[in-house]
Amino acid sequence: MAKTYFIGDIQGCAEQLQSLLLKIEQIEADAHYLFAGDLVNRGPQSLASLRLIRDLQLAGRADSVLGNHDLHLLAVACGIRPLHRNDTLDDILTAPDREDLLEWLRHRPMAIRKSDHVLVHAGVFPQWSDAQVMGLAQEVEQELRGKHWLKLLKNMYGNQPAQWQDDLQGFDRYRCIINALTRMRFCSADGTMDFASKDGIGSAPEGYASWFDLPRKTADTTMVFGHWSTLGLVLRPNLISLDTGCVWGGKLTAVALEDREVIQIDCPQQQKPG
Repeated sequence: MAKTYFIGDIQGCAEQLQSLLLKIEQIEADAHYLFAGDLVNRGPQSLASLRLIRDLQLAGRADSVLGNHDLHLLAVACGIRPLHRNDTLDDILTAPDREDLLEWLRHRPMAIRKSDHVLVHAGVFPQWSDAQVMGLAQEVEQELRGKHWLKLLKNMYGNQPAQWQDDLQGFDRYRCIINALTRMRFCSADGTMDFASKDGIGSAPEGYASWFDLPRKTADTTMVFGHWSTLGLVLRPNLISLDTGCVWGGKLTAVALEDREVIQIDCPQQQKPG
């Protein structure tokens, strides 16, 4: 059976993605790929990246979770949010196949379970079990794929509620789930997220820690995620951190599910931090 490779944030670096896939397929011709989200934005080839990953998914060889930049693209395309100064989404927004690409993106999952691994873009609350992660992700997926998806996009922005409660309802509930799965880095033991700190583990505010260093119900599950480029590649028995700063001049990284084989491509700097 062909290996499955988890791949970190692409962010529109299609040339480096093609190089990485070529390198993998010299080893494993029929490899399957699971992408950690943030397929687009900040890099120079967002359109090519999206097309390539969509084609792989339609061929049954790949899938991707949604990242915060992917959701931002959907919101921009619908006129809900303005383009940011460093956005590189124009090639998608003006593409002839724009609507097909956006429709495909809107139907991507928020979390993927593969074997004893669960892939999300950013993080999970310490009090969530792996079954709860998948169930809550599906709640958002159903809303995003349903007839009221524009209302979800309009109401998903904001930092509150920052603490998970099982009885959250409506858009507060969806926003909290989305923020955890696509934005989380630091969290307190009582399940309160911090969104201000974006540097490495040592930058945690007082009373907070990286979400995966807290006692968590997913401890028996290998959590796989991207999003945190200042963290870099981390391999632990129950954790794989994949974002190695491709767009910032770092590397694009793939890690095999079966044996933790690491394959990387050096990347030119497309954006300067800050």
